[in-house]
Amino acid sequence: MSVNKLTFVTGNPNKLIETQYILSQGIPIEIDSADLDIPELQGTTREIAIAKCRRASELLGRACITEDTALCYKALNGLPGPYIKHFMKNLGHEGLNKLLVGFETKEAYALCTFAYSAGPGSEPLLFEGRTDGAIVPPRGPPLFGWDAVFQPGGFDKTYAEMSKEEKNIISHRYRALDKLKAYLAALSTAQT
Repeated sequence: MSVNKLTFVTGNPNKLIETQYILSQGIPIEIDSADLDIPELQGTTREIAIAKCRRASELLGRACITEDTALCYKALNGLPGPYIKHFMKNLGHEGLNKLLVGFETKEAYALCTFAYSAGPGSEPLLFEGRTDGAIVPPRGPPLFGWDAVFQPGGFDKTYAEMSKEEKNIISHRYRALDKLKAYLAALSTAQT
């Protein structure tokens, strides 16, 4: 198995660009992508990530990574969580804010779970990253999912208002990928 090349199973070009950038910092790795039709499962973020990566590896017949993102509202006991993609599609930025009308707290956290499979039959490993923050009225360009309504704690900007460089060093995706990168670097060292 080579960790010099991995397939990231995603149809989202923005996620691919971020992932390629973050993983390539410090380790020589080539990331390509495949857009596979894998059924959206229900369950916890971890259950969804494991099942998705397992299925992707079977379909590809090789090592791969998958990613699942959750946006978890404290007032809603972690919902919409892993179902944020469907909430965003159906409600938009304004609707994501309206979900919290009547609640005192607007606290939320962004959770990213990358799953890595060494190949078919290999149990996926999970790498999670979390960024705490709050849900705010939309600010910034609406180019990347719910970035315009999530303001990380300690910042006066939403993800959408941040430069790519700013976001890439504090985001939930960066934190998960940093753990994955450390694992791949150790794996690569062990193989030499």
